[in-house]
Amino acid sequence: MTSTPDSTAPARERRPQRRALLRAALAGGAVLGAGAAVPASAPAAPLPVPLLRPDAPGPLHAPPAVPGRPGTPGAALRALRHGNRRWATRHQTHPHEAAGDRLLAVSEQHPFALVLGCVDSRVPPELVFDQGLGDLMTVRSAGCVLDEAVLGSVAYGVLELGIPLVMVLGHQSCGAVTAAVRADGTGEAQPAHIAYVTEQIRPAIDRTRTGPARVDATITAQTRLVTGRLAAEPDLAARVGTGRLAVVGARYELSSQRVRTVA
Repeated sequence: MTSTPDSTAPARERRPQRRALLRAALAGGAVLGAGAAVPASAPAAPLPVPLLRPDAPGPLHAPPAVPGRPGTPGAALRALRHGNRRWATRHQTHPHEAAGDRLLAVSEQHPFALVLGCVDSRVPPELVFDQGLGDLMTVRSAGCVLDEAVLGSVAYGVLELGIPLVMVLGHQSCGAVTAAVRADGTGEAQPAHIAYVTEQIRPAIDRTRTGPARVDATITAQTRLVTGRLAAEPDLAARVGTGRLAVVGARYELSSQRVRTVA
């Protein structure tokens, strides 16, 4: 079993450990990929950009500009909004599914947004935002709960691929939030791994409400909490500060199929 950074260590000590684990995992993936049966052409070399911090390991990269692909936080957010409008009104375009798109995806990827969403089967980001192959990087955990694997995945998308927008996407009738609110109210024991999820959601529980209203308010509060934690991560905060990245919270309403941002 792979060891993980000590959660009790100070944040500045854990960050180098996170980055070392992430880069080790990426290197391991490259070794595994070398044995694939189908050969692929090597991707174009990424363009270097200045380091954000002197203690950051290795050069960070920005992807080359791709025609028609949003390259700024504002453009990326508009693309998601337009796509969700198409989805909600049943005017999907199902982009980037053609043979040429599939062939291009063999050797490179240039996602314009990363969506951290819930595992709920009713909220697949590519469908909700009417996006196609290579458009979105998606990370999903129950209740959008953060752990080292989730943080490392988000960091990879932003720091290595230069993604300009991270969206935390909560949703109406979230089962993970419902379980957390119920366990908080009744004190009932949860299975080990589910207990981890409910404990991570517990700080967001809105105890000023009761019944279904408490669950609904907690969904929004959990989205805000996770969004704030991501935006405060030093590597991400540095990019937010220079305008190269935006971290936004949003909710998907199952009843209307529309996404609205959470302030």
